[in-house]
Amino acid sequence: MRERQASHGARRVREFEAFVAGAAGRLLHAATLLTAEAPDDNPRARRLLTLALAHTYARWDRLRGEDPYERARQTLAVRFAREAWHQHGVRVRARPAPPGALAALTPQERLVVVLRLYEGVAEEQAAALLGLPVERVRVICDRSIAALTHAPARGAPAGHGPKVAPS
Repeated sequence: MRERQASHGARRVREFEAFVAGAAGRLLHAATLLTAEAPDDNPRARRLLTLALAHTYARWDRLRGEDPYERARQTLAVRFAREAWHQHGVRVRARPAPPGALAALTPQERLVVVLRLYEGVAEEQAAALLGLPVERVRVICDRSIAALTHAPARGAPAGHGPKVAPS
């Protein structure tokens, strides 16, 4: 009996390690986009990834045909949303302004953009995951895209238009 349990445990570990080898990079990138941290300095993203992978591993035997990547992505998104909700209105330790265009978006906007555009999650699935109406997800995504495409160029000082001499 113990041999069978040990064999099952070893197989479970091998399967999970193979999953992590294939999915961790993409999940870390998604977490980094969510947190708007720099790719080389992303402690919040790494913590989110670790928690999502730990949760996926804990449920590994119960996935039964469910896509483990989908489960890990869902856990990542839910944990990010919870963290953003708890930090809303709470003063957090100041960090330098995060790099990248997504830093200009709110956490909810980043979550919708990452799910819809980076991960390719359908509007209906994103809405169900976030507990929002489909139309709301569509509006948030459209507004976020508009904000990203019409954002001023980084590093360009304000008022860099043509100078008009006073008359």
